[in-house]
Amino acid sequence: MAQAEWVGTTESLMGTRVSVRLWQPDPDLQQAALRAAIDEIARIERLMSTYKDDSRISAINREAHLQPVNAGRELYLLIAQALEIAQMTDGQFDITYDSVGQYYDFREGARPDASTIEAELDKIDYRLVELDPMAQTVKFALKGVRINLGGIAKGYAVERAAAVLRDMGIQYASVSAGGDSRLIGDRRGQPWVVGIQDPRDEKQLAVRLPLQDEAVSTSGDYERYFDEADVRYHHIISPRTGDSAREVQSVTIIGPDTTMTDALSTSVFVMGVEAGLALIERMDGFDAVIIDAERTLHYSTGLNPGTD
Repeated sequence: MAQAEWVGTTESLMGTRVSVRLWQPDPDLQQAALRAAIDEIARIERLMSTYKDDSRISAINREAHLQPVNAGRELYLLIAQALEIAQMTDGQFDITYDSVGQYYDFREGARPDASTIEAELDKIDYRLVELDPMAQTVKFALKGVRINLGGIAKGYAVERAAAVLRDMGIQYASVSAGGDSRLIGDRRGQPWVVGIQDPRDEKQLAVRLPLQDEAVSTSGDYERYFDEADVRYHHIISPRTGDSAREVQSVTIIGPDTTMTDALSTSVFVMGVEAGLALIERMDGFDAVIIDAERTLHYSTGLNPGTD
């Protein structure tokens, strides 16, 4: 039998680097599993990317202000989950942020002016998204509303890819897409060590977390951004202002499901330290590490080094 070993692959998908690493003694199954995980993420990108004109979500953004648009079961359920999280966070997580977010271009260093934000801000409101669970359709109550699943879709894709690997019998693996990772099992008797990047020094780690069989997501103001007149404009938009949220620099959430850790890392980033930690403390199985704007570390109770 071939010597078992760790194998991996990395590809560019969903606007980021996607990596799959796994251990499996069967070389044929190794390669089939790597390919299946990558293919699953690519499938979800085709369905949910607002950068693809032929995606189902792009069709919704074009047509849903005119009439209900069929989302298909998978996309419908993720939109419904996103709206539930919006309710849970009092609108601090809101997939309609793209009604203003579409006017930012972080590659070009462009942002909307105050008058554009003022004109479009009333279109950031998750309650303007009307769902029909029987028909699995989405309708917008107002022209100009746009949805974007950037705060939850990568986590969902990672979770789905991990499920594909488990279904194929893979017991030890990691799947990551940008700041979202899903760990399957451990590293053959050792924990995975997940590093949280220093938000102001990409070569340094602020925290190392030993984990196994967990999901972990980090949202940071250093992922897509530009600086202008000593102000950082980044992709995590506050639904209440249409501007980048700036109370914290980085939020990492650990939990049982990457779909939720992805959405919660975005939510807590917008909510800030006090409200964000209060939310996580109310949720069983989830923990948080927050680096605030003064670069102070904050931990939820389950991770706090000062607690027993």
